[in-house]
Amino acid sequence: MASHQSPTRRSGVDRRVWIASSLAVCIAAAGVGGVQISQAATIDPSVPASKLAASTCADRTYSAMTTAQRVGQLFMGSVTPSAPNSARIALMRQYHVGSVFLAGRSNAGTAATKNLVNGLQAKADSVAGHRVGLLVSTDQEGGQVQVLTGPGFSTMPSALTQGTWTTTKLRSESAVWAKELKSAGVNLNLAPVADVVPASLGTANAPIGKFNREFGHTAAVVAPHSNAFLEGSLQSGVLATLKHFPGLGFVRGNTDTTANVVDTVTTSSSPSVSTFKSGIDAGAPFVMISSATYSKIDARNRAAFSPTVIQTMLRKNMGFKGVVISDDLGNAVAVRAVAPGDRAVKFISAGGDVVLTVEPNLIPAMTKAVQNRMTQSSAFRTQVGQSVHRVLNAKQKAGLLTCS
Repeated sequence: MASHQSPTRRSGVDRRVWIASSLAVCIAAAGVGGVQISQAATIDPSVPASKLAASTCADRTYSAMTTAQRVGQLFMGSVTPSAPNSARIALMRQYHVGSVFLAGRSNAGTAATKNLVNGLQAKADSVAGHRVGLLVSTDQEGGQVQVLTGPGFSTMPSALTQGTWTTTKLRSESAVWAKELKSAGVNLNLAPVADVVPASLGTANAPIGKFNREFGHTAAVVAPHSNAFLEGSLQSGVLATLKHFPGLGFVRGNTDTTANVVDTVTTSSSPSVSTFKSGIDAGAPFVMISSATYSKIDARNRAAFSPTVIQTMLRKNMGFKGVVISDDLGNAVAVRAVAPGDRAVKFISAGGDVVLTVEPNLIPAMTKAVQNRMTQSSAFRTQVGQSVHRVLNAKQKAGLLTCS
């Protein structure tokens, strides 16, 4: 009789079901600190037993998470380091938000920033007895865009100045800047800017050129320098982010402050887009998506809501397998006409992974919309699962998740 078979003698499907049941029993017996186990015993019998046995840390963590915890991993809310708002921090904890963005200028220095971050990390979720640490990010590009200054932080020149250096020097300096971030508890930099601003546009380009955020005016200059910045950051153990795909160099309006920003120049094969492919090949773990519309790529959707931009261009054509993060979908004027919940659902549906909102008070509406959509669409549930796995894998690489 089947109930008397030893595990080694069970047929293929029966043996896999037995393994799945055993895993579920082991997890339940170990206890998960009050966290509801969801899908722990729901193992697809078509999955080979060898694959079940070799499940990754991300797989095991994901299986022990509640739906709310999974969805929370797909959000990044802001904290102002110079004046942290306890109510907003409590709200993000309530909704299991997995990443924070240090926004607004602070000259408190590395030690004070580390104290703040330590307090935030202490409130991160634990799943199956393991802490799932927070991705803590900021905008530390240089020049006019350097959020964190003060004791322990170098004064960084603008990217336009960095672009005049040798790549060897930039890589070395970037490694130093990243060490400073790491000493302050920051593990993700929302930099480098890989956008190419043509010299003919220059400072008339409101989001990038106006602030000298570009490394140069041609892809031939930008690509090696953004790569050097990226490589220096990774060398010091800080994840880096190429932005703003597929490029904000050819627009005039700033999506943070302007509606209906449209790029009428860039195509999927424009030289300016090649800087992102170069950065991906150099190992970029994160890519940020622009909120502008690209009429020659997808005239109907903002890039952040475009499967053509994210799934076809970035994932398929460029082979990017890392985490796709949005530009601000909270306060940005570019998305103000779209309901907050729809912003989150549209971004994830298009292939995005982490929704960045500098307005944490929108997170309840956003997470509710995502969970509602999950109940309606199996394809969307699959996308959520894939996105959570990407985030958890990134956290494991950053030392924020261990299963040993």
